[in-house]
Amino acid sequence: MITRNRRLYYATAACAALAAGVASGHELPGATGNAERAAFDIVAANITTEGRNAVFTMSVAGTPGEDMPDSVGALGGASVFSYVWPTTLDPAVVGFEAGSGILAFAVTIHPDFDDTPLFDETGSGTTDGDGGAWHSHWVVLGPDEACGPGALKVIDIPEGASPALPLTWPGLPILIDSPGWSPVFAGPKLSVTVPFADIGAVEAARFDGVTAALRVNVNVHAPLLCVTDVFDVASGDLSLPGRVGE
Repeated sequence: MITRNRRLYYATAACAALAAGVASGHELPGATGNAERAAFDIVAANITTEGRNAVFTMSVAGTPGEDMPDSVGALGGASVFSYVWPTTLDPAVVGFEAGSGILAFAVTIHPDFDDTPLFDETGSGTTDGDGGAWHSHWVVLGPDEACGPGALKVIDIPEGASPALPLTWPGLPILIDSPGWSPVFAGPKLSVTVPFADIGAVEAARFDGVTAALRVNVNVHAPLLCVTDVFDVASGDLSLPGRVGE
């Protein structure tokens, strides 16, 4: 787990990376042994393009998706486990306000609540109660000292505000999208295929790979969803050095 001081470093590095021009090769390798949980110990993260689709992949030392957070029986205080690709993409590419924060693609699980009201991930015949199945999101991240010194959160929507939001926004008062793209788990690798209207924006982007835990505010108010533990970061410093490949 990462200390709060390390989280400060990560939050600062991520914000700086949005304006930087640092870049490396395509697949972004990670140093193994950084995470206590093998399922979140990143071996490599990548984003590639196939026509108008972007393919987000992450390989880990263990089996991705085998660990899930304990249930607390309520939304307040609920934990979220995640595989995340922070990017330099402008949030407007997927329907949020331009320049509103760090756009990240995430695959998450959280047994205490459902935030994909349009989709039935478990095939149960209802779109409720699917939070305990792995599913995908777009989120916009930003720092908030209320989450801890230098910690990141999913950016809150202030009461009365009407920011631009994707059509599949799930109704929560945060900058989150529930687009329904299904994660595929195969051995040590997780992948998700995501279509884009402007694949050129993706091809010009940089990225990183992160595994992390988040928690819903126990009082269910802003900041609603904070990053509480960073399990691993592919680059080691959240500098977003990965380049999208074909």
